[in-house]
Amino acid sequence: MTDVTRFTLPSGQQMAFRHLPGTAPTVVFLPGYMSDMAGSKAQAVMEWAQRRGRACLLLDYTGCGQSDGDFADGRLSKWRDEVVALIDHLGIETVQLVGSSMGGWLMLLIAEALGERAKALVGIAPAPDFTEWGFSQSQRIELASGRTIHEDNPYGPEPTPTHAGFFSDGEKHRRLGGEIAFDGPVRLLHGQADADVPWDISLRLARALRSADVQVHLIKDGDHRLSRAVDIALLLRELADLEG
Repeated sequence: MTDVTRFTLPSGQQMAFRHLPGTAPTVVFLPGYMSDMAGSKAQAVMEWAQRRGRACLLLDYTGCGQSDGDFADGRLSKWRDEVVALIDHLGIETVQLVGSSMGGWLMLLIAEALGERAKALVGIAPAPDFTEWGFSQSQRIELASGRTIHEDNPYGPEPTPTHAGFFSDGEKHRRLGGEIAFDGPVRLLHGQADADVPWDISLRLARALRSADVQVHLIKDGDHRLSRAVDIALLLRELADLEG
């Protein structure tokens, strides 16, 4: 496994990442909300890439994992720009974006920014537009008023915060209401027992994507994380299939 390296952003903050050189396109793993590159899916993707001689990039958004910053300052647009800056800094010419949960929303924005350099997308329980469908009306009112909300966290002892700045920025980047101008292959994996992101979001995303090469894989007993051995095996098979 590659060592953690740090990239100094224009803001002066440092972004932690692991970069494995190899065959293009580089597989870039985009973690979910409040997640980082230490997760089991990210590690499995890096190990898979290493076995196959593929280039791979894992990273922590600012405010997450080993990167500098405060999570309260996180924004989709900020993280998009950071990831694109890191890709450019490393001289990566082409990418295959793998986005987990919120990372599946972020991968759409990064693909837009990279244009033809983005060759394929893989979404794991992708959650585009969750500022629209992921909150009750009363929560949306609280966030729109500039207040932070907290929700029960099934994955840890501390409640999960959503900050007003993130919500406001996310509202500007909703994509499911129109055509998503991506023409490469797309694979979407979603558990039908997902308690966090309804599986029909992957169907909506499939319809919105302009590409004709879109496949949705529904796992009947799969939860939101899709981190069981069988789920990770499916992810790695999809990555292998995209190698052509």
